Amino acid sequence: MIVSNVSLSCARSGGAWCGDGHLEGTSSGRTLSTNGHVVVAVCLGFIGTFGFLNNLLVLILFCRYKMLRSPINCLLVSISFSDLLVCVLGTPFSFAASTQGRWLIGPKGCVWYGFVNSCLGIVSLISLAVVSYERYCTMMGATQADATNYRKVAAGIAFSWGYSLAWSVPPLFGWSRYGPEGPGTTCSVDWTTKTASNVSYIVSLFLFCLILPFAVIVYSYGKLLQAIKQVGSNRQMLHFHVFLK
Repeated sequence: MIVSNVSLSCARSGGAWCGDGHLEGTSSGRTLSTNGHVVVAVCLGFIGTFGFLNNLLVLILFCRYKMLRSPINCLLVSISFSDLLVCVLGTPFSFAASTQGRWLIGPKGCVWYGFVNSCLGIVSLISLAVVSYERYCTMMGATQADATNYRKVAAGIAFSWGYSLAWSVPPLFGWSRYGPEGPGTTCSVDWTTKTASNVSYIVSLFLFCLILPFAVIVYSYGKLLQAIKQVGSNRQMLHFHVFLK
């Protein structure tokens, strides 16, 4: 099915794929100048290098120091791990493509790149929503958080990865597709083709992988901010009454 998806990508891209498997441009014909590709390559190199080192450091510290292995930190480590995978499995290919001004690993590589980056990007966003909701439940709960209970955290991590995988797989089997985007040095979900299948997937992805987690984050931290303000207001009132006495 992945191969057939690649073939469909080549057919729809208006000749974007050359006979040697290189991506010469996108269906929109947009390209960058040589200097533009150099700037993009420098930015990607910087982001990829420091992203890899920083996230690797987080994982090393988490594994080395037992005191850091709290349930909430497990969620943060899951985010660091997904970001590290982006730096290893995604950024090097777009960096290499930018240095050469064209996609280098063919249509199958384009589908792979689009799938991996989409899945890991959704993992990070859903994980942030899970972290915000966990903080909300902990702060608003009547009892103190159990620092030894990893079941809820494990369920949250499994949900984040499973949910992201469920929304990243459909383009491999015909609901939309992964293909070239922008100047032809990266690949992603097809944002431009106006077919019923493609538009329905883009709308669903936007609602359930962007709007929904963003709403959870805003609601959770909004409630926490409201509770903190309420506590501060109560303390001020208490100090005022003490002063009057």
